[in-house]
Amino acid sequence: MSQLSERPEKPVVGVALPHESATLHVTGAALYTDDLVHRTKDVLHAYPVQVMKARGRITALRTGPALAVPGVVRVLTVADVPGVNDAGMKHDEPLFPDEVMFHGHAVAWVLGETLEAARLGAEAVEVELEELPSLITLREAIAAESFHGARPVMETGDPDAGFQDSAHVFSGEFQFSDQEHFYLETHAALALVDENGQLFIQSSTQHPSETQEIVAHVLGLHSHEVTVQCLRMGGGFGGKEMQPHGFAAVAALGARLTGRPVRVRLNRTQDLTMSGKRHGFHASWRIGFDAEGRIQALDATLTADGGWSLDLSEPVVARALCHIDNTYWIPHARVTGRIAKTNKVSNTAFRGFGGPQGMLVMEDILGRCAPLLGLDPMELRERNFYRPGQGQTTPYGQPVTQAERISAVWQQVKEDAGIAARRQEIAAFNTAHPHTKRGLALTGIKFGISFNLTAFNQAGALVLIYKDGSVLITHGGTEMGQGLHTKMLQVAATTLGIPLPKVRLAPTRTDKVPNTSATAASSGADLNGAAVKNACEQLRTRLLQVAASQLGANAADVRIVEGVARVLGSDKELAWDDLVRTAYFQRVQLSAAGFYRTEGLHWDAKSFRGSPFKYFSYGAAACEVEVDGFTGAYRIRRVDIVHDVGDSLSPLIDIGQVEGGFVQGAGWLTLEDMRWDSGDGPHRGRLLTQAASTYKLPSFSEMPEEFHVTLMQNATEEGAVFGSKAVGEPPLMLAFSVREALRQAAAEFGPAGVSLELGAPATPEAVFWAIEAARDARPKPGEGEGEGDGGSSTDTDTPALSHA
Repeated sequence: MSQLSERPEKPVVGVALPHESATLHVTGAALYTDDLVHRTKDVLHAYPVQVMKARGRITALRTGPALAVPGVVRVLTVADVPGVNDAGMKHDEPLFPDEVMFHGHAVAWVLGETLEAARLGAEAVEVELEELPSLITLREAIAAESFHGARPVMETGDPDAGFQDSAHVFSGEFQFSDQEHFYLETHAALALVDENGQLFIQSSTQHPSETQEIVAHVLGLHSHEVTVQCLRMGGGFGGKEMQPHGFAAVAALGARLTGRPVRVRLNRTQDLTMSGKRHGFHASWRIGFDAEGRIQALDATLTADGGWSLDLSEPVVARALCHIDNTYWIPHARVTGRIAKTNKVSNTAFRGFGGPQGMLVMEDILGRCAPLLGLDPMELRERNFYRPGQGQTTPYGQPVTQAERISAVWQQVKEDAGIAARRQEIAAFNTAHPHTKRGLALTGIKFGISFNLTAFNQAGALVLIYKDGSVLITHGGTEMGQGLHTKMLQVAATTLGIPLPKVRLAPTRTDKVPNTSATAASSGADLNGAAVKNACEQLRTRLLQVAASQLGANAADVRIVEGVARVLGSDKELAWDDLVRTAYFQRVQLSAAGFYRTEGLHWDAKSFRGSPFKYFSYGAAACEVEVDGFTGAYRIRRVDIVHDVGDSLSPLIDIGQVEGGFVQGAGWLTLEDMRWDSGDGPHRGRLLTQAASTYKLPSFSEMPEEFHVTLMQNATEEGAVFGSKAVGEPPLMLAFSVREALRQAAAEFGPAGVSLELGAPATPEAVFWAIEAARDARPKPGEGEGEGDGGSSTDTDTPALSHA
């Protein structure tokens, strides 16, 4: 076992503990960025001047009327920017644009003594616009060949030969929706200038270092003149990885120009209409199977709806390509990625970061092709799993380690959920109920852990031990409710060998840990945990030397367990507090900066080859649904999940993450139906679902009636902190089982062997249309018996649904 993964005696990691701020959360005492406004004197409030057109060139911007509004202090425009007028890392996101690129684009910001004064001032600003043609839908952009960014191509084997050798060939299209983050806390920033002219910014950001960098270049400052702190976030899900930077820059610019603190906090409608979503995708595909239903070749083009600027669209598409294989070996593949440029908000990171989109394409293909091959969907999936000991690699060339876990979690779900018996029960139920049908589906996941960009796989931490024996840790990760801080406290206490109450964690700040990566890619605990462990190990090594001299032993024979230093094989001991005090008087350094870089990664973006991931996380989920044949309405009767988190750092946190990820994924795939006005009227480009009243989120009524989550046992991950694995993103993809169960239930309304398309999201409306298609279907010759048994090639054109 590696030093990084080995656990000491009586570790605090692995103990089921509640979230470190759970009590604060439920009592309302937890502070968020915007709460700090009430603790800050003379705050000005910023309000955006939004232009409600999809696209147009600004011909006039008159701020005079706003300045006449009582309480308005200043209007921020491009003329006020002392540095670079750009809020993105690609330099394609002007903070104050001269061309409106989406409906609701902010072109100026009004500062007021009150939020109401700023709002009225924003209404008074006069903007004249020369309207320009706009592209709203993904299909419009594809037809117009409106693309931007890289167009990666992932290729392995010989796809043309693979198709020639295939007994069955199918092709089709699939388009699926974007998704709103809908974090409880909207985007917020509070900036102030100290007596030295330095900027201090409180920001609800997943990437404080990049927020610092953007603010510095907008204001023409060096990074050491800007400090960004993230106290905590009320949810992020990727939506606060890149997009907080511009809002922080507006607050900072206002504070710099007025000398007063400036607050930016979007209301829900502004957040929905100004911030990016999960990328919706269009896929066109062609797939070949051999006579036994094993995948031989895949040729696909994935097109992401990037919105008006690049943001993180390029790495999102790269990860989608890297995950189209999911748990299945594809010997011959050619997959192309591209980014459509549309006149909508700039889409961005969202839990899974393109992985869900790529994997959904493959799961949809298998769900549609299984009936055409005469195979049960579970059997088709099993036949195509990566197999251990076969030397199989992903289409981008990375060996699939721990492939045996794909089958292990799958089999455990089948046993725990009683799949065989329940399928018989469901068949009997469906026979007896002509207007209500049930479906049961089982799907698996393989998700790569690490940032695709190798440089991002690094982290730092600062650990301080005070004379009284108390410990303060700061690390580069941010807390958005996912429990990262809880895990870091457990890692520190375990490494130092002290009780958990001895350790406190400070908010994430750029002047404590510099140059951090975003808390994203499910890597927060891996990277920051290893950095915290590194810092604590430095301190423990120093303290063991002190303890050894006090106890008359060799340092190698001393152990610190539960706050007491003891010599092996002896009753000699020294309490932690006494040890620390002694170390101080011996002038031993009691602070340490930790660092970690993930080893063994390499990636060539041009050739799209390499090993970008440290390891893969695995999981499987079985879902049973019941569907009403008259309305398409459904309920989730039962879900069984087995998920691989290695040796869990904090089991209660991890189970919560699995449950939450699954429900969020189910929301994306079944409920969350984003609609945009794509007509030619005056509101073209407007987001129609801009409130919780029109954008349906999962709630208690959508939770599975039975919900069983099991963490895979004896699953130590060598080379990861205390043998754990990431848990943030992978569980979201377990929700594929919900959509596949709905497909199977809808198919029960028609004859056997019919391939059904199903919208994504599979809303009750989309399910109803699938039911109608099943009722109208007539089995084609050979369907249900595996047509083409004689080796013939069958092309079935199955166009994508447009109901979603």
